[in-house]
This record gives sequence, C-alpha cells and structure tokens, in this order.
Amino acid sequence: MDKYIVKGMTCAACSARVEKSVSAVPGVTACNVSLLTNSMTVEGTASKEAVISAVTSAGYSAQSMSDSKSESTAKYDSILKDEVTPQLKKRLAASLIFLIILMYFSMGHMMWGWPLPHFFDNNHIAMGLIQLLLSAAIMVINQRFFISGFKSLLRRSPNMDTLVALGSGAAFVYSTVSLFLMSSAQLHGNNDAVMKYMDEFYFESAAMILALITVGKMLEARSKGKTTDALKSLMSLAPKTACIIKDGKEVTVPVDEVNVGDVFVVRPGENIPVDGEVLEGESAVNESALTGESIPVDKSAGDKVSAATLNQSGFIKCRAQGVGEDTALSQIIRMVEQSASGKAPIAKVADKVSGVFVPVVIILALVTVAVWLIVGQSVGFALARGISVLVISCPCALGLATPVAVMVGSGVGAKNGILFKTAEALEQTGKCMTVAIDKTGTLTTGMPVVTDVIPYDCSGEKELVKTAASLEIKSEHPLAKAVVKKAEETGTALFDVESFEALPGNGLKGISQGESLFGGNRRYISQIIEMPDGVSETAEKLSDEGKTPLFFSTDKKLLGIIAVADEIKSDSRKAVSQLKNMGMRVVMLTGDNARTAAAIGKQAGVDEVIADVLPDGKEKVIRQLKKDSAVIMVGDGVNDAPALTSADIGIAIGAGTDVAVDAADIVLMKSTLADVPAAIRLSRATLRNIHQNLFWAFIYNTIGIPLAAGVFISAFGLQLNPMFAAAAMSLSSFCVVTNALRLNFIKIYNSSHDRRYKLKNKKSKEKKTMKKTMIIEGMMCEHCKMRVQKALEQLDSVDSVSINLADGEAVVEMKEEISDSALTATVEKEGYTVKSVK
Repeated sequence: MDKYIVKGMTCAACSARVEKSVSAVPGVTACNVSLLTNSMTVEGTASKEAVISAVTSAGYSAQSMSDSKSESTAKYDSILKDEVTPQLKKRLAASLIFLIILMYFSMGHMMWGWPLPHFFDNNHIAMGLIQLLLSAAIMVINQRFFISGFKSLLRRSPNMDTLVALGSGAAFVYSTVSLFLMSSAQLHGNNDAVMKYMDEFYFESAAMILALITVGKMLEARSKGKTTDALKSLMSLAPKTACIIKDGKEVTVPVDEVNVGDVFVVRPGENIPVDGEVLEGESAVNESALTGESIPVDKSAGDKVSAATLNQSGFIKCRAQGVGEDTALSQIIRMVEQSASGKAPIAKVADKVSGVFVPVVIILALVTVAVWLIVGQSVGFALARGISVLVISCPCALGLATPVAVMVGSGVGAKNGILFKTAEALEQTGKCMTVAIDKTGTLTTGMPVVTDVIPYDCSGEKELVKTAASLEIKSEHPLAKAVVKKAEETGTALFDVESFEALPGNGLKGISQGESLFGGNRRYISQIIEMPDGVSETAEKLSDEGKTPLFFSTDKKLLGIIAVADEIKSDSRKAVSQLKNMGMRVVMLTGDNARTAAAIGKQAGVDEVIADVLPDGKEKVIRQLKKDSAVIMVGDGVNDAPALTSADIGIAIGAGTDVAVDAADIVLMKSTLADVPAAIRLSRATLRNIHQNLFWAFIYNTIGIPLAAGVFISAFGLQLNPMFAAAAMSLSSFCVVTNALRLNFIKIYNSSHDRRYKLKNKKSKEKKTMKKTMIIEGMMCEHCKMRVQKALEQLDSVDSVSINLADGEAVVEMKEEISDSALTATVEKEGYTVKSVK
C-alpha cells in the first residue's frame, strides 16, 4: 500500500474527484482519500508516477510519502504542521481592511448617511469606481477561490471553490456592467436611471462573500486541526534523540540513526527512544502513553520496553529491537491514522451526493435566475437569487459529516488504549448484539493457581505438595506450573524423579526411590488404584466450583487431591454486567469441560457457556452465533485468530505492546475486559454523532437552497441576501466539525447512561436446538476426543459437540433430530463403543 500527500483539495467534491481519477488508473485496486489529513492511500500494482499523474490531471498535486523523506516525517509534516490556517489569517486580515472601507462607502454612506469627502458629493461614478477598486482588491487577495474554482470548472469537475467563484464573480461582473450603464445614463442626464443603477451595485456582496467564506474556512481549518489532536499527541511523544553505547562510550544520536541491536541507556526522567529489551538495571516505567494505564510497570533484565514510555526511577541499559516504523508507538499511530482516514460504510451515501452536488447546484442557480426573469423580475433580483443559491450550498458539510466524527472517535479510543484498525470497525462495533468471550486470559487471569490441597494417605499438605511438585516440575502444562509455584511459595524442597513420562489426556508418571508415582485426572488414577470412599463426591464438588482436581498416587494408594483454578479477573463480572445492561448477549467460549466452564460462567454472570471447544471449533460457533445477530469475538488475538476473523468484529485483548494483531479489528492495549463495553459505547456515540452531522448537512442544504432561490418569498415573504447566504455556508461546515469535537468529552467508562439497544437488522430469536447425551467407551486421550468430535460434527443438522473426556460423555446439539442409531453408527465407525444415548 502506497501513501501520498495530496494538496489543493478544498471540499468533499475535490476528494471525490481525486478518488475517482486515481481509481480509474490501470492496476489500482483500491483508493482512499482523506480530506482531513490531505492524504491518500492506494493499493494495487500501478506505479507512483501513474498515480501522481492522475491526481495532477484532476487538478491537484500529489507527493509520495516515501519520496525525499521518511514516511514518518512526511506523515508528521502533513498532520502536525498546519500550513492552511496561517495563510487564511493573513488573507482575512488583508480582506477586512479593504472590506471595512468598502462597507463604509456602500452601506455606511448610502444607507445611514455617514459623511464622505466633498469630492464624492453627487459623484455617483466615483462612488461606483471606489467600490469596484476595493472589491477588486479583495478578489485579488482571495484569488485562490477563482483559480481553483475555474480550473475545476474547465476540467468538468466543479468544487466548492467553483460555487464561490461563480457567485462572487457574477455579483462583480453584474455590478461592473451596471456601473458602465450608470455612466452612460449620467452622460445623458438621466438621473432616474443613475439612481436605479446605483441600487444594482453588488460590489459589497462580491467582496463580503469572499471574506465570509474565508472566515468559515479558517474556523473549519482550526476545528479540523483539533480533530487530529490524538494523532498529534501520539506523534509528539516520539523522542528525538537516543543515547547509545558506541565504542564503549555514550553517544547521543538522532533516534532515526538507532539500529536493531544497538545498546542504549535511559536515565530516570527520560523517555525510552525505541522498543527494546532490558539488559541491565531496574526501573519503574510509566506506559500510560501507550496503554492509558497510569500505574508504572516494574522492569528488570529480560523485560520489554517500548518507545515513548517514561523511565521514572532507575538507570537501565537496553538492546534495541524495534526502531523507526517498527516500534509499538509507530504501529499505534499507523492504526489510528488508517482508522481516521478510512471511510465508514455510512459515508457512502454522502460521498455519492457530494460527487454530483456542485454540478446540480450550478444548474439550480441557472434555473433560479431563468425562472425569476420569466416571471418578470429584474435582472438584479434574479441574479441575487442565483448568487444566493451558489454561495449557500455547502458540499463540505456533507463530505465532513462522517470523517470528522471517525477521526475524533478514533482519537478518543487511542487515548484510552482502544485501537480501532478501520473506520468500518468503529461503526460496526456499536451495532453488534452478541459478545463471545474466550475464557482463558480474557475472563480469567490465564494463570492457574492452587486453591485446595486435600491429603489422603500421606503425612499432610506439605508432603502432598512436595510429591506433586517433584512430579509436575518436568511438565510444561499450565496446571503443572501452578503446583510447582505452590511449592516455591511454601519453600518446599523437591526430590528427583526418574523415568518421567507425560501421558497426553491422562497425566504423568515417574519413579522416586524405587516407588512409582502418578498424577493426573480421576479416570487415569482410578485405572491404577481403587479410589477411597467419598473421593468422587469431593472431586465433583471441586469441579462444580470451577476448579480442576488433580489426583496424585503411588501404585498402591491415593496420596491426595490438589485443586487448581484459573481465577476470574477482578473486573470481569462488572464488564459482563455492563454488556448485558447494554442489551448484549454474552457468551463464554472455552476448551474446558462443561462442569468447570459452567462454574466460571456463573461467576462471571454470562448468558451462555459453550464448553469443550477447540480453536477450530470456536470459529464454527461464531458462524452459528452470527445467524442470530452481528457478533463481537473477544480473544487473545493468537489462539483465537480463526474466530476473531470470522466474527463481525474481532477484539484482541491483553495484547500489550503487540499491537499488530492481524486477525483483530480492534486491539485493546490493556488487559482488561472493561475496555470492551467502553469500545461499544464509543462506537455508538460516534455513530450517533455521524447521524447528527448528516442530518444537519442534509437539512441545511434542503432548506437553505430553496430559501436562497426565493421559493418562500410569495408564501412567507422570506428572501436571502447573498451576504447572509455566504455567512450561513461558512458556519455550516464549522458546525459539523464542532459537533464532532463533542466526542472528546464522552466518558467511555461511565455506564450510567447505557441504553439497551434492540436488534434492527436481524430478528433476535431463541435457539431451538435438541440435545442428546452419549456415553462412549474407549476414548483415552485428546486425540480420541477430537476424532469423535469431528466425526459427529460432520453430520447434517449437528450444531455443536461437547465432550467430557473424564466421564466419557458427549453432548450433541442438533437443529433437527438425528436418530440414536445414526449417532451410534458414526461413533462406532471410528472404533469406539457407545453404551447409551439419552
């Protein structure tokens, strides 16, 4: 994807023209032009020269961001450096000087009798000439409107400048003609005609139109500048220099000169210049610039650090791992920029209207003049109505309605660590009505801990933990690490285990001092020893609490049970409650067994739990959920990639500095589920803001154009002076941009104003499914489980299959009933025995 800076665009019609011209270039597969950032992204095989040539042919100029300077520098220049507002200020100041004098002559003296030098007494020609010269001076100062407007008209792609140029130019030309006719009348002594022509002067309108449009443009430019505040603040965080170790000495160099592998040092109070890994030292680093989290994070050797974060306490030495465009900050900026410069689906209607808006307005203005002349009005009256139509029409309000809201919304998200990759994601998130949440690492901490130690035939809890940890220390399983961590916390010394062997789907075994040791699930251990009375009830009680019981034994006796659980995050229940209050259906997906999953789901307060789901099975569940409503999938962005891609909106949570999670549409920089309802609130608020902007833009033009044309004169006596029309046009775009800026004040973590949304596009319906429970013998491991699950899922009408390996139980959910014999035959074909089907 190539990026360009485009100059010369003044309104939505301009950006539509550029987009259309570039899209027609052979090899271009996609083109997106942003009027806000004056940038363009182009995808395809077309050469840069061909793209730039197309932009030039459309009447504008373009430069590749990769030419003559780094892309980041070009992007910085195009967004941070406001070159437009200072120019507009100078033009406005010069225009006002001449305009004040002009208004004194045209209105102050003519209407209110303000004094003039005696030279002008009864010298109507001189009065006309001074107005002509003053208005001409203002037109020269604002010549850009005429150059851009008439160039666009000649290229048959008129824009807003064309409307302004035609309106102001028509008023000036008509007034000049009236001046010449007045001079002829005065030459012949026709005083009545002289006074008549004096009333036909519109010099002040020609000048005032330009001045007022310039005022509007300046206000719009300043307001548009504020919409990019988020990007500006992110870009300004990037350090300019770095202190690297070179030949054993500390050398300060520009950050652009830091290479991967360079060693750099950061002292307390300094920003970290690039992404890297700590080699020496300890410190607390404030990462709020990237994550929005104000609490500093402790860093020591081996930990990762990110560019633009603040080293608050200690001296650290680091090795550079991500520089330039590869830093986390640069990737965040890229995401925000792509989202802000993209087009939301709702913008398509406005874009289509903007593309034909100006030609239609010109035609309406000509028709207006013709109609008033036909009904017998004077040329001056008819021309005033036509000019009013030209200058009140505002394609910018339509064109800006969506992008300014998207820009501000994306910025608000970025400030809070919520990164929307596209404008479409920002719009669509608020429309989703189902949230599917992965359990491990999302609802829960993802770090299992020991919750219960229950000794049986051993000396006590300490002895049970010592034996269990000595066996588990050689395992890579997360549950094993929890047991080992328990031993470390209690300071328990471990012993060596020989002949260690891991049995997938069952457990572990080894030998210590000639005695065989075993650890694993109940089914595995029950095959080795006879379980004491009451053990099964204890295990079921632990499972009902969302815990996983691990059994440990010798080949003769049960040593005890250690229960391990993945604890629910402190804010998960609150986040789920907020989602439900917003009208969302909350579903938890997990690969855990149904009993443990149900317990976690109950703690979290979700509406539905779908257990025993493998990563590829999650994608199938998402497709099924999408039949009822649009779906958000929340996961870790790696194991859940298929489901994240399949969902209408994929949210990667807990990504830390890994912001380039390709599968997700939204990346949450903080490991908190609270950001999910916050993202939905922001999306809904942005969508409301877009609707308000579009309503204003359409209503403004719908009412303003007929008013300017004089449609309401006969009914209500309402007519619009061209100067007031210009003022209205100037304020229209300003109002749209200002309304979008209100999004900066939204409190995305405040749930007090949450509203329950009702489904509009799809009818919410109860899932009518049939369930059958199969008891199957012969499944010994995860491979067996997957084999049976896959076979059953291939049957028509099967929605999902959940298998509890420990109990040999398979729960089959179906759209339509499948006979017991068909289910049995399917399983037995795979080599297993079906004991019963209920």
